[in-house]
Amino acid sequence: MYRSFEELEVWKRACQLAVQVYETLRQRRDFALRDQMQRAAVSVASNIAEGAERGGKDFARFLRVARGSAAELRTQCYIAAKVGLLTTDQMHRFVAELKEISKMLTGLARSLNTEN
Repeated sequence: MYRSFEELEVWKRACQLAVQVYETLRQRRDFALRDQMQRAAVSVASNIAEGAERGGKDFARFLRVARGSAAELRTQCYIAAKVGLLTTDQMHRFVAELKEISKMLTGLARSLNTEN
Protein backbone atom coordinates (compact mmCIF):
# COMPACT_ATOMS: atom_id res chain seq x y z
CA MET A 1 0.00 0.00 0.00
CA TYR A 2 1.14 3.56 -0.57
CA ARG A 3 1.12 6.46 1.88
CA SER A 4 1.04 9.31 -0.65
CA PHE A 5 0.64 9.69 -4.39
CA GLU A 6 4.31 10.69 -4.66
CA GLU A 7 5.18 7.06 -3.94
CA LEU A 8 3.18 5.72 -6.89
CA GLU A 9 5.38 4.68 -9.80
CA VAL A 10 2.61 5.50 -12.29
CA TRP A 11 2.43 9.06 -10.96
CA LYS A 12 6.23 9.44 -11.24
CA ARG A 13 6.17 8.21 -14.84
CA ALA A 14 3.22 10.46 -15.72
CA CYS A 15 5.08 13.49 -14.29
CA GLN A 16 8.22 12.55 -16.19
CA LEU A 17 6.21 12.25 -19.40
CA ALA A 18 4.58 15.66 -18.85
CA VAL A 19 8.03 17.23 -18.48
CA GLN A 20 9.20 15.50 -21.68
CA VAL A 21 6.15 16.77 -23.57
CA TYR A 22 6.77 20.32 -22.35
CA GLU A 23 10.47 20.17 -23.25
CA THR A 24 9.82 18.65 -26.67
CA LEU A 25 7.16 21.20 -27.62
CA ARG A 26 8.76 24.26 -25.99
CA GLN A 27 9.97 25.83 -29.25
CA ARG A 28 7.03 24.75 -31.43
CA ARG A 29 4.88 27.46 -32.98
CA ASP A 30 1.59 25.54 -33.23
CA PHE A 31 0.26 27.01 -30.02
CA ALA A 32 -3.19 25.37 -30.10
CA LEU A 33 -2.06 21.74 -30.45
CA ARG A 34 0.98 22.33 -28.25
CA ASP A 35 -1.21 23.76 -25.46
CA GLN A 36 -3.73 20.94 -25.75
CA MET A 37 -0.98 18.30 -25.58
CA GLN A 38 0.64 19.94 -22.58
CA ARG A 39 -2.69 20.15 -20.76
CA ALA A 40 -3.48 16.49 -21.45
CA ALA A 41 -0.01 15.44 -20.26
CA VAL A 42 -0.37 17.38 -17.01
CA SER A 43 -3.90 16.02 -16.58
CA VAL A 44 -2.70 12.41 -16.38
CA ALA A 45 -0.45 13.00 -13.36
CA SER A 46 -2.83 15.52 -11.78
CA ASN A 47 -5.78 13.13 -11.84
CA ILE A 48 -3.71 10.36 -10.28
CA ALA A 49 -2.72 12.73 -7.46
CA GLU A 50 -6.19 14.13 -6.91
CA GLY A 51 -7.79 10.69 -6.87
CA ALA A 52 -5.21 9.32 -4.45
CA GLU A 53 -5.82 12.18 -2.05
CA ARG A 54 -9.59 11.76 -2.22
CA GLY A 55 -9.35 7.99 -1.83
CA GLY A 56 -12.12 5.41 -1.93
CA LYS A 57 -14.31 5.17 -5.01
CA ASP A 58 -13.14 8.61 -6.11
CA PHE A 59 -9.64 7.22 -6.63
CA ALA A 60 -10.88 4.64 -9.14
CA ARG A 61 -12.92 7.30 -10.94
CA PHE A 62 -9.94 9.65 -11.19
CA LEU A 63 -7.77 6.81 -12.50
CA ARG A 64 -10.31 6.38 -15.32
CA VAL A 65 -10.10 10.11 -16.04
CA ALA A 66 -6.29 9.84 -16.10
CA ARG A 67 -6.56 6.96 -18.59
CA GLY A 68 -8.85 9.11 -20.71
CA SER A 69 -6.30 11.92 -20.69
CA ALA A 70 -3.59 9.44 -21.68
CA ALA A 71 -5.72 8.31 -24.64
CA GLU A 72 -6.35 11.94 -25.57
CA LEU A 73 -2.61 12.64 -25.54
CA ARG A 74 -1.89 9.51 -27.62
CA THR A 75 -4.34 10.75 -30.25
CA GLN A 76 -2.73 14.18 -30.22
CA CYS A 77 0.71 12.59 -30.64
CA TYR A 78 -0.44 10.81 -33.79
CA ILE A 79 -1.85 14.06 -35.17
CA ALA A 80 1.24 16.04 -34.12
CA ALA A 81 3.48 13.64 -36.03
CA LYS A 82 1.33 13.92 -39.15
CA VAL A 83 1.51 17.74 -39.12
CA GLY A 84 5.22 17.86 -38.28
CA LEU A 85 4.98 18.99 -34.66
CA LEU A 86 6.64 15.74 -33.52
CA THR A 87 9.08 13.49 -35.32
CA THR A 88 7.96 9.92 -35.92
CA ASP A 89 10.49 8.76 -33.33
CA GLN A 90 9.19 11.21 -30.71
CA MET A 91 5.63 10.13 -31.42
CA HIS A 92 6.50 6.44 -31.05
CA ARG A 93 8.32 7.06 -27.75
CA PHE A 94 5.43 9.07 -26.30
CA VAL A 95 2.80 6.60 -27.49
CA ALA A 96 4.73 3.63 -26.06
CA GLU A 97 5.08 5.34 -22.67
CA LEU A 98 1.42 6.36 -22.66
CA LYS A 99 0.38 2.77 -23.35
CA GLU A 100 2.52 1.61 -20.42
CA ILE A 101 1.06 4.29 -18.15
CA SER A 102 -2.46 3.24 -19.20
CA LYS A 103 -1.67 -0.39 -18.33
CA MET A 104 -0.34 0.72 -14.95
CA LEU A 105 -3.48 2.76 -14.31
CA THR A 106 -5.66 -0.23 -15.18
CA GLY A 107 -3.64 -2.44 -12.82
CA LEU A 108 -3.85 0.10 -10.02
CA ALA A 109 -7.61 0.43 -10.48
CA ARG A 110 -7.98 -3.36 -10.35
CA SER A 111 -5.94 -3.53 -7.15
CA LEU A 112 -8.24 -0.92 -5.60
CA ASN A 113 -11.27 -3.04 -6.50
CA THR A 114 -9.79 -6.13 -4.87
CA GLU A 115 -8.97 -4.19 -1.68
CA ASN A 116 -12.55 -2.96 -1.27
